[in-house]
Amino acid sequence: MTMRWRLGLAGLLAGLGMAGSAWAHGDVTPHAMDTAGLTALGEDLQAENPYRGQPDYTLAQAIGAKGFNQNCARCHGLGAVSGGIAPDLRLLVPVDDDGYFIGRVMSGSVRNGVTYMPPFEAVLSQEAIWSIRSWLDTVAVQP
Repeated sequence: MTMRWRLGLAGLLAGLGMAGSAWAHGDVTPHAMDTAGLTALGEDLQAENPYRGQPDYTLAQAIGAKGFNQNCARCHGLGAVSGGIAPDLRLLVPVDDDGYFIGRVMSGSVRNGVTYMPPFEAVLSQEAIWSIRSWLDTVAVQP
C-alpha cells in the first residue's frame, strides 16, 4: 500500500468521523431505560413476564420498543429481524421462553472467553428487561 493511498484512506475516515471507531455495531454501550409508570417488581427475579395480561402491558410494550432499539437492535436487528449476527428474537415463544430470556439478558453470553452479549443485570432493571420482552411479544412469529 502506498503512502499516498494510506493518507487518502485516513483522510476519508477522518472526514466521515469514523477514525478510531468500531464500524460494525456502533455504540454498543448499554443504556439505562426509563420505566416510569410500570408496576415495580421488587428484588425477586420473576420467572415469567409479569406485565403480560396486566393493565400496564401496553405501556410495557411501548417502553420495551424504545429500550430494544437502544440496547438490542445493533445485534438483533431493527424490529428484532436478525441479520445473522445474533439470534432472531421474533422466534421466542411467548411465555415458554421467558425464563431463558431473562437469564440470558441478565447474564449475557460468553463462549470460549469471547463476549457475544454483554450482561445487562447491572444496567437494566428487571422492569426494563420485562418491558423489552413485552415488546418482543408484539413481533413474535412462530415457524
